[in-house]
Amino acid sequence: MINRRTLLAGTAATFAAACASTGNSAAPHQTYSAQAFFQTTSYAQAAAAGLAFSPDGRRILIANDSSGVFNAYSLSIEGGAPQQLTQSGDNATFAISYFPNDERILVSADQGGNELSHVYVRERDGALRDLTPGENVKADFLAWRADGNAFWLTSNARDPQVFDLYEYDATTYASQLVYQNPGMEIADITRNGRWLALVRPRTSADSDVFLVNLHARDMREPRLITQHTGNISYGVYEFTPDGAALIYGTDEHGEYNQAWRYDLATEAKTPLIQAEWDVMFVVHSPSGRYRVSAINADASTEVTILDTRTNQAVQLTGAPAGDLGGVRFNRDETRIAFTVASDTSPSDVFTAPLNTGAATRLTHALNPEINEALLVEATVERFQSYDGVAIPGILYRPRAATARTPAPAIVLVHGGPGGQSRRGYSAMIQHLVNHGYAVFAINNRGSSGYGKTFFHMDDRRHGEADLDDVVHSRHFLASHDWIDGERIGIMGGSYGGYMVAAALAFRPDAFDVGINIFGVTNWERTLTSIPPWWASFREALYDEMGDPATDSERHRRISPLFHAQNIRKPLLVVQGANDPRVLQVESDELVAAVRANNVPVEYVLFPDEGHGFLRKENRVTAQEAYLRFLNQYLRGAG
Repeated sequence: MINRRTLLAGTAATFAAACASTGNSAAPHQTYSAQAFFQTTSYAQAAAAGLAFSPDGRRILIANDSSGVFNAYSLSIEGGAPQQLTQSGDNATFAISYFPNDERILVSADQGGNELSHVYVRERDGALRDLTPGENVKADFLAWRADGNAFWLTSNARDPQVFDLYEYDATTYASQLVYQNPGMEIADITRNGRWLALVRPRTSADSDVFLVNLHARDMREPRLITQHTGNISYGVYEFTPDGAALIYGTDEHGEYNQAWRYDLATEAKTPLIQAEWDVMFVVHSPSGRYRVSAINADASTEVTILDTRTNQAVQLTGAPAGDLGGVRFNRDETRIAFTVASDTSPSDVFTAPLNTGAATRLTHALNPEINEALLVEATVERFQSYDGVAIPGILYRPRAATARTPAPAIVLVHGGPGGQSRRGYSAMIQHLVNHGYAVFAINNRGSSGYGKTFFHMDDRRHGEADLDDVVHSRHFLASHDWIDGERIGIMGGSYGGYMVAAALAFRPDAFDVGINIFGVTNWERTLTSIPPWWASFREALYDEMGDPATDSERHRRISPLFHAQNIRKPLLVVQGANDPRVLQVESDELVAAVRANNVPVEYVLFPDEGHGFLRKENRVTAQEAYLRFLNQYLRGAG
């Protein structure tokens, strides 16, 4: 579901959350190339939680980028090399699920990063069949029917602005339209195909959940189940496996998103998970015996696997400390697969029998050339901003940084605008820290994860209230004796890239250099050229950012392109030519305008990427450009 948190956020491959800080190891320091860091293999579990295991339970469906671009693989629960199932050399291909009763699989891929993803079936002989053809079609997998004889996909084939629901026969692939969407977001469906959950975002602070009875022949109008007054946010986690209840999320009862249960028969609502942090997700095992949930605890993920029969949490042993995710169950629920990522190690795939919880590591994602002991642990830090608001972030301290040898620093701004910098492995960040740069991944006001009040502090104040947090973070960094307060730059992707350009244009003395990675420069154009498949989100987007039909004056005021004459610090711009969110012209025009100031500008354009870089060779090229630029203009002071 597209929402404010992901609107202008780069892909996980481009910006994997955070890592950094203290700990100088006894081992002698060694620097590694960008190529070495990106020889790390990125692993992704199959998207469909219930069908990541093969029908016989002996293999796990994953995706990885070991070939240079993401492809689907199967991985034996006994370990060993993954078996490559798709052979794409250009377009990233992600695994969705095994078929319930045979070795066919579903996968998804777009074209060069244009986000027009299609769903494919890989036949037993390896051939790929496009189930959702069409030049401008965008389609996504929703769920399998309980009997395994059919599955549901969403597609905008009928109307580019609306995603309808289609049912596909698992044998013939014949499809039929089962629900014509009135313009909301399809969230989940019960496994018998009776109930459909829809979400209607009205603003970034207010949304509703609707139910549709697909088995009703006549009355199939969406029924509102979240009647309320004022601004309350509602979303959907999932239907319970027995189809008796909907698990939904809401901030109705406090600052944070809680998980509640809605009984479909009685319409009763009862709390399920309440915490002092946002509930990130709730998902059940196929039978419903196990409930997996996660809390976003101060930029880290805390996962609980609860046995609902005993009301006891499953205890896992043998896995390293870090964020656990992607929990998948085999058919008889005797075994799980999951991933673990830490600040110094990328996501690796593990498996464990549930009767013992003893985990076995199946992959080693980090390039063996890199000594993990030389990478750095992150710390969560906070500072008081210009108006006293506490601003959190993730701080990365190079191993050699001391008061005698202070490190130049970078303020890294996340996308979104309501995204969040989080703990976890990032090759991009670890490479820069390895080469002596301190990094502070700021969670300025407007970031998610810290309560709804903090989240909405920048509404219609973008490029102003949040920018001042980012600028004020320079004073926070300069207060550390191990940071060189005379050499501090700013870097960010997507909305973070906008913040880079805004800082250089509106606060021209705040930072010494800027790296803008596919950032917005002209809000007037961006808000009128959003992709058609964002139609259901347009009202919420305009409520937060302003309607271009009525707020053009403000949009022009906060757009760096119209103030580029103020930019006088060196700038690096990186862009994908196929980006449907931030068009290439945004970067083209900014580069031309800043060059007219006789300011050093470098521009890297990838013809085969979109909003985020999925090809490994391009990520290496971009990373080398970041380091080269910083070495010349920040560390070398020009």
